[in-house]
Amino acid sequence: MGAGLSLNNFSQATELKRRLWFTLGALIVFRFLSFVPLPGIDPIALQQQFETTRGGVLDFFNMFSGGALERMSIIALGVMPYITASIVIQLATSLHPTLAALKKEGESGRKKLNQYTRYGTVLLATVQGYFIAVGLENWGAQTGASAVVEPGLVFRVACVIALVGGTMFLMWLGEQITSRGIGNGISLIVMAGIVAHLPTSLANLFEGGRTGTMSPLLILAIVAGVVALIAGICFMERAQRRVLIQYPKRATARGGMQQDKSFLPLKINTANVIPPIFASSLLLMPLTIAQFAGQGAAAGDGAWSDFVLAITTSLQHGSPLYMTLYGLGIIFFCFFYTAVVFNPEETAENLKKYGGFIPGIRPGKNTEEYLDYVLTRITVLGAAYLTFICLVPEFAVAQAGIPFYLGGTSLLIVVNVTIDTVTQIQSHMLAHQYGDLIKKSKLKGGRR
Repeated sequence: MGAGLSLNNFSQATELKRRLWFTLGALIVFRFLSFVPLPGIDPIALQQQFETTRGGVLDFFNMFSGGALERMSIIALGVMPYITASIVIQLATSLHPTLAALKKEGESGRKKLNQYTRYGTVLLATVQGYFIAVGLENWGAQTGASAVVEPGLVFRVACVIALVGGTMFLMWLGEQITSRGIGNGISLIVMAGIVAHLPTSLANLFEGGRTGTMSPLLILAIVAGVVALIAGICFMERAQRRVLIQYPKRATARGGMQQDKSFLPLKINTANVIPPIFASSLLLMPLTIAQFAGQGAAAGDGAWSDFVLAITTSLQHGSPLYMTLYGLGIIFFCFFYTAVVFNPEETAENLKKYGGFIPGIRPGKNTEEYLDYVLTRITVLGAAYLTFICLVPEFAVAQAGIPFYLGGTSLLIVVNVTIDTVTQIQSHMLAHQYGDLIKKSKLKGGRR
């Protein structure tokens, strides 16, 4: 593969270059949009108010939006409403017979489910946008430094329309990257938001060492820990359990008998980066709304304000309750998403149809039970790996005051999406190489 993926082959792969340029252009558009503010916002007052909540849940959510929440841009909600709607639809397909039937209809069913996901995205973005608009109107009202120039119905309507439009555009942009670019568009948008803050976080880290606020040994330990995490993620993402599959003997050209065999690769982390993203979106969006609602309620009902404050405090990033719910969410979505993407019953049926079997296991029901048994065991390892990668560094982040962007969740997303994108680039280059070989063989055949 190394010889086939040379720079010379890359320069000749025009289709791949076109896809890469399209992906880069789409991500640049995403970054530009993160600097377009909502109408009626006072950026100076907003910055002052945001500084008072540094280190809270808003700062963590700001990481996934690429700084758009801090600037309160039109894409402040990011793609989280779309991800949350996807979770709801996927859960519904496992519980509702009608939606389960749609999933089995192939391309037409998939289009209908995607349409339902879009409707859910609009609904969620509208509700979340309204709460954010109300919260912005009251955020800092007690100190006389409101972030909204002219509060009222007009601002709320404009804010909701802008936020819903921004989220829907990002959803469309992600779909375009997936179909016309390289990699999964939604994952790349989330990764771009994280990577955009990495240089600043690293600069702040080393600046702390220069000014003496952080010891050089701690900085060295952080860098070594990040390198170890990246190496561990790369190793675990490529780890797999290979199940031997044999096929009936067939006659060869020399009159002998040959038995074909292959391997069914089962990844240790079948769910990829989906569980942390899903768990984060389910925790962050309600907490963000609660934080804005708490700011709005500060001047109103004292009981409601105390209730919201208690929720946001107990679920603060790095708190025991937050870490527990986050870990449970990761474990749940590991098993749920693995069950969605791999069906042992369907795999066993296909093996039986083509004459394949696992040595020592009877085809049919026994094969299905064996695959389910193996998949459950490796999913336990995958869930433990994801929980460790996401929780242990996040705990260190909360205790040592390390920048959020160097946490385990952000590193997992960046490394995972990078591996997936590089793999797709290699696939396109190999396809281009084999296409050239086929063309050359046809030309040689025609000359004869």
